[in-house]
Amino acid sequence: MCGLAGEFRRDGSRADVAAVERMAATMSDRGPDDAGVWSQGATALGHRRLKIIDLSAASCQPLVDPASGLTGVFNGCVYNYRELREELQAKGHRFFSSGDSEVVVKAYAEWGLDFVDHLVGMFAVAISERDTGRLVLARDRLGIKPLYVAETPGVVRFASTLPALLAAGGVDTSIDPVALAHYLSFHSIVPPPRTILRGVAKLPPATVRVYEADGSSREHVYWDPAFNRREERAGWSARDWEDALLESLTTAVRRRMVADVPVGVLLSGGLDSSLVVALLANEGQRDLSTFSIGFDAVGGREGDEFVYSDLVAKKFGTDHHQIRVAARDLLPPLEAAVAAMSEPMVSHDCVAFYLLSQEVSKHVKVVQSGQGADEILGGYHWYPPLAGVDRERAVDTYAKAFFDRDAAGLARVLDPAWLADGDPAREFVAAHLARPGAQTAVDAGLRIDTQVMLTDDPVKRVDNMTMAHGLEARVPFLDHEFVELAATCPPELKLAQGGKGVLKEIGRRVLPHEVIDRPKGYFPVPGLTHLEGKLLDRVRDALHAPAARRRNLFRTEYVDALLADPNAELTPLNGNKLWQLGLLEMWLQSHGID
Repeated sequence: MCGLAGEFRRDGSRADVAAVERMAATMSDRGPDDAGVWSQGATALGHRRLKIIDLSAASCQPLVDPASGLTGVFNGCVYNYRELREELQAKGHRFFSSGDSEVVVKAYAEWGLDFVDHLVGMFAVAISERDTGRLVLARDRLGIKPLYVAETPGVVRFASTLPALLAAGGVDTSIDPVALAHYLSFHSIVPPPRTILRGVAKLPPATVRVYEADGSSREHVYWDPAFNRREERAGWSARDWEDALLESLTTAVRRRMVADVPVGVLLSGGLDSSLVVALLANEGQRDLSTFSIGFDAVGGREGDEFVYSDLVAKKFGTDHHQIRVAARDLLPPLEAAVAAMSEPMVSHDCVAFYLLSQEVSKHVKVVQSGQGADEILGGYHWYPPLAGVDRERAVDTYAKAFFDRDAAGLARVLDPAWLADGDPAREFVAAHLARPGAQTAVDAGLRIDTQVMLTDDPVKRVDNMTMAHGLEARVPFLDHEFVELAATCPPELKLAQGGKGVLKEIGRRVLPHEVIDRPKGYFPVPGLTHLEGKLLDRVRDALHAPAARRRNLFRTEYVDALLADPNAELTPLNGNKLWQLGLLEMWLQSHGID
């Protein structure tokens, strides 16, 4: 887990090494253990390293392989790197390190653009070819590792974070009205390739992009799982599905223990993270470190779930750490969390993950997390209403449960100058739900959440907040083989028992029943749902700041009405609409965007 950066010139000049150094320097939190820069002609690569696998200098990056003429930078972890190393050695490749980074470069040398098909894990990678001048960028199947790109006619720059690109300079930082519509409608999600800034794009998940020496580029999507029933599994019983998913998840959890440093678990006390702990214990892991966080209650809302995490920790004998946060302590970590965001993210979990990661990083450098189970196995409340709905009406059902605003609602919020044509979020979702490859409306809903929402909300949130403290988070529920299997599972098994029924049945084999038969929980941060005191003052200051007045994104009368009654308007997902506006301005101002 690291941070990468680079530049590729398309105007005949040499790469700006100083710009790459500036980008890499902003990511010292992501990679506190080492740094490196390499350049040759039109290309320069930079890297910040967090030492997880092969702690020696042999795995420092950028990694140069003179034999193949390749130089690469890599962020993430390839869990099957040992198996790939043996396979590549059998094909004649020689290795000078014992890490996964060199395996990625040698895999490209052997298989070319198909190298991604051989990688099991999370990754963003850039590879430069000495002999052709070609640059290749690639991102993992689920988009667990980020990769941002800023293109101008003369230069392409890329980095693991958006603020790194800002540090290089020359970025168009004007607001993209279409992305703004997504942010305010699609629960703060801005689907790739867009970001909130016109001049910065995201490489989509499961994508390989090639930049040729002549300045041309092309890309292809290398993974797109089918959400259909499979003929060879037509006769499977519910128990067969449970067995298969349990076996696949156990493999995923085992894979994510690959490290040359200890691996802990973020234990919320919910089904998903508790199951990760149970499977690790069953795999023979002893003295496992687990970590939970809780907040003071605010406005009558409870702020911790320690009763459940304590129960799991006791059953499996983990070295458990409770982290308690008083309400009065929220403002400083909130500011730090906003500064750590590569894009504005409204979820209250950001502050919780930031504080949790801060404490966890004092004990371990790698953790497993239960992120992704709800999207993969039907845990959210908007899936059951899709059952039995005609595909033509799926967008209405999905939007009613998930969207923060419709087109009329956007018109109430935004100054007319910032209104995009049409209804971008609804149009995007309608097109995605209508795509072939999903058998039912539920399958289509699970697919968009797996391929879009998951990547650009919870996964991005976990990456940003953990990496702000040099902590690597691994997500076994997003093992691509597990996702492929789960995608073919009948929706009725997923929706049973109020959601994630098939996972609950798996959990009954290994977990206390109290953890399974409980209301769905979240990382609760009551102070950000019920705005008052210093947090409300901070939101007011952000919306009244000179930069906000110059931007004039929002209608003054709408902002004034929200500030007069700050907790009156909530989204269908119980997000505070005032917080959504304030967070956007806080993020823009934090990153110096006028």
